[in-house]
Amino acid sequence: MLCTRWLKAKSKEQRTKNKERFELKGERKTLSELFRKFAARTSEIVGTAWTFIIAVLIVAVWAITGPLFGYSDTWQLVINTGTTIITFLMVFLIQNTQNRDAKGIHLKLDELIKATKGARNTMIDLDKLSDEQLKQLEKEYKHICEQSDTTAGAGKQAVTEEIEKREQED
Repeated sequence: MLCTRWLKAKSKEQRTKNKERFELKGERKTLSELFRKFAARTSEIVGTAWTFIIAVLIVAVWAITGPLFGYSDTWQLVINTGTTIITFLMVFLIQNTQNRDAKGIHLKLDELIKATKGARNTMIDLDKLSDEQLKQLEKEYKHICEQSDTTAGAGKQAVTEEIEKREQED
C-alpha cells in the first residue's frame, strides 16, 4: 500500500507525506515497540546454528556432570527448571514474531488483490471470517479444483465462469 501510494504520488512532497504517515513519529518508544524490537532481535539470534550448538553443549555438560552430582534431584532440577523457563519465554517471542509475519503477509496479499485487475476484492480480509465461513469457501475452491482436474479444458472454463458469476453477484 505504501509502495503504491509512493509511486503514484506526483511530487516529492506528496511522496514524503505518504511515507511519514506510515513511520513512527519521533523517538517515542512504547513498551510494545520495545518488545517488538526485542522479539525480532532475539528470534534472529535464537534461530542460528550457533545457538543450537550452544544448547547442545549445555545439555552435554549437564549430562557429563551427572555422575559428579550422583544424579541427584538438584542436578535434575537444574535442567528441568532451565528448560521450562526458556520454553515459557520463547512461546511469547515466537508468537509475536509469527503474528507480525502473518500480518505482513496478509497486507501484502491484500495489496496484490487490490492491484490485480479482475481479482475479487471479497478475498481481502479473509482472516476476519468465521471458521465456518472459511470452511465453506474452502469447499467451493476444492470443488472448482476438482472440476479442473477431471476435465482440464472444461475445468478452466468452469473456473472462469465461476469467477464471472461471483463478480456479477458482488
